Amino acid sequence: MEKLRQITGLDAGAVADVAHMFDVLAEPTRLQILQALANGPLCVGDLVATLDAKQANISKQLGVLHAAKLVDRERDGLQVRYFISEPMIFELCSLVCGKLRRDAEARVAAMPAPSRARKR
Repeated sequence: MEKLRQITGLDAGAVADVAHMFDVLAEPTRLQILQALANGPLCVGDLVATLDAKQANISKQLGVLHAAKLVDRERDGLQVRYFISEPMIFELCSLVCGKLRRDAEARVAAMPAPSRARKR
């Protein structure tokens, strides 16, 4: 653990906090919600329709995202609108997507070239 602290400057509690944030982001529905909210605030009904998911699941996942302080909410009449409260989430997603793109490009580059049949 001391070696980790020397490398990252994080103590065990901070490392646990980082791991928890990655746990929050490990659920695909939560990532879909964040992606949908990138275009602006939405209410639960809008998210249900956009993601073709059950209202109970959307509400549960929004609760997890809210507890992690990644989204916030505001009342708009009878509806509650959710919005991104921590824009760094998009920087993190961009880094992850960039890594996945590089991995895919490397796999394609490593594939053997298709053999070409000779025409006679």
